[in-house]
Amino acid sequence: MAKGYWITFYRSISDPEALAAYAKLAGPAITAGGGRFLARGNAVKAYEQGIAQRTTLIEFDSVELAIAAHESPAYREALQALGNACERDIRIVDGLG
Repeated sequence: MAKGYWITFYRSISDPEALAAYAKLAGPAITAGGGRFLARGNAVKAYEQGIAQRTTLIEFDSVELAIAAHESPAYREALQALGNACERDIRIVDGLG
């Protein structure tokens, strides 16, 4: 079974304190759902139309587990803490193989 990857690209962050509150709740919710953080932080370099802003890459054993973690009550609580503190793009994709 192919792994699943949850990739988040932050376009802008207007409230760093709300983002920190979100991260405090989101990290445990994601790891409880089987997620493993592979990378997180500001982009070192952005090409084409990329924005050198915060990015996270999380690996799951399957796409289904990634989706379940995103839809979990614990992650929804994290989203409430985040509110409108940032503009971001989240994608869940299949791994190769």
